[in-house]
Amino acid sequence: LIGNILPTSWVSDGAVTANFYTQLLTLHGTVMIFYVIIPLAVGMFGNFCIPLMIGARDMIFPTLNMLSFWFAVLSGILLLASLCTPLGAAAGGWTSYPTLSTLIGSPGVGQTLWLLSLFVFGISSTMGAVNYITTVITLRAPGMDYFKMPLTIWGLWLTSILNAIFVPVLGAGLLLLTFDRVFGTTFFLAGAAATTGKGDPVLFQHVFWIFGHPEVYILILPAWGLVSDLLA
Repeated sequence: LIGNILPTSWVSDGAVTANFYTQLLTLHGTVMIFYVIIPLAVGMFGNFCIPLMIGARDMIFPTLNMLSFWFAVLSGILLLASLCTPLGAAAGGWTSYPTLSTLIGSPGVGQTLWLLSLFVFGISSTMGAVNYITTVITLRAPGMDYFKMPLTIWGLWLTSILNAIFVPVLGAGLLLLTFDRVFGTTFFLAGAAATTGKGDPVLFQHVFWIFGHPEVYILILPAWGLVSDLLA
C-alpha cells in the first residue's frame, strides 16, 4: 500500500530505490546531528539551565534568542523542502564532500537547499552562542565567579565558545560550495569538472573538519556537564 502511494522514484517493487536510500542516509545523518542533538543539548538545556543556574532572570538578549529559534525552524523547512524537488533531496552524505555535492554528483536543487539550510542553521547557532556567552559573562549572580559555576554551565558555555569560533568556518565552506553550484565558480572543482579556473575538492574537507572536529566537543560538553552535576 505504501509503495503505491509513494513516488516510483522513492519505492520500486516494495523497496526504496538506491538513489532514495542515499537521500535518506544523508538526511538521517544531517537531522540527527544538526536538528536533534544540538537543539536538545545546547538549545533546550541551555535556555532552561543557564538562567536558573547562574541566578539570571532571562537570557541577556531575548530577541536574539527568539531569532535564533526561528532561523532554526526556517533551516529545517528548507531541508525538508528538498524532498519535494524534482530530483529529490541531497544525496552526498551528511558531510557532502565534493564532487558528490557539486552539480556533477548531485545535479538537482535538493543539494543546494541542503547547503542553504545548514548555512541558515549556522546563523542560528552563532546567534545562540553569542547570547549564551554574553549571558554567562555578565548575568552571573553576585559572588558567583567562574570557578563557582556549576559544571553544566561550564559545558554549555564552552560549547557556545566553540560554536562562535568554528560554525562560521563551516558556513564559509557551505557558501563557497553554493557559489560553485549556482554561480559557476570553481572553488572546489578540479580537472575536467572545472571549465574555468582550478579548484581543490580536498579544500572543502579541510574547511569542513576545521568545524567537524570541534563539533564532537560541541555535542559532548553539555552532556558531560549535566552528567557531572547529576553524579555529584
